[in-house]
Amino acid sequence: MRLATWNINSIRARAERAVAFLERSGTDVLALQETKCKDAQFPHEVFEAAGYEVAHFGLSQWNGVAIVSRVGIEDVETGFATQPHFGAEPHLEARAIGATCGGVRVWSLYVPHGRGLDDPHYPYKLEWLGNLRDQAAGWLAADPAAQVALVGDWNVAPLDTDVWDPAVFAGHTHTSPPERAAFAAFAEAGYTEVTREFFPEEHKYTYWDYQQLRFPKNQGMRIDFAYLSPALRARATGVEIDRDERKGKGASDHVPVIVDFAD
Repeated sequence: MRLATWNINSIRARAERAVAFLERSGTDVLALQETKCKDAQFPHEVFEAAGYEVAHFGLSQWNGVAIVSRVGIEDVETGFATQPHFGAEPHLEARAIGATCGGVRVWSLYVPHGRGLDDPHYPYKLEWLGNLRDQAAGWLAADPAAQVALVGDWNVAPLDTDVWDPAVFAGHTHTSPPERAAFAAFAEAGYTEVTREFFPEEHKYTYWDYQQLRFPKNQGMRIDFAYLSPALRARATGVEIDRDERKGKGASDHVPVIVDFAD
């Protein structure tokens, strides 16, 4: 099975591009983030015509997550059990969707940005990650042989080499010690972040801002990752970062990260 994760940054603007990626790469399951649409607005027909099923969770023009699969979609969950709420009138944001695809429990995750170290969104981000970590640990405690993939845009750069200039990010989100600790806690819960394991090269990014020629200058960030349960990690055989998908007109600011599995 081939699993990919991609912050698409508006599925309605890039549906055809997403299908072209699926067909070119031979991806079986694609986890999407930042679809930026309500469920009724998702372009299901484009993917269905290509032989894929879709599960989508979107509440507004912000956030939004989806799983696209040609190996089945079962037991869809929108949000995880203890996912925190946010806002002046606290509400559940469309940031997590889970489904079983080809025997693998796939979670497409769009971790909150944090906005600023003194912004209410920052403690919300840490709570969100902490609650997800506790849920993920519980899934393994209940079934040590569970095949679980936690994939998506984590909005955390775990290492200094995951950003083009650490000094630029000092005092800001994505590289703060509490965020990095929250990210590392998934490893402590028994999961393995396989994109680093198979693709350890430094300064290999998955995101480049649209402004200030960040992509041509390779001034990017590595913030898209795949944490796997032990049973699923045992099946992983390789990882690719599809940097070329950032090229050309109409590209997302993120690129797909692909993980291959043996049968």
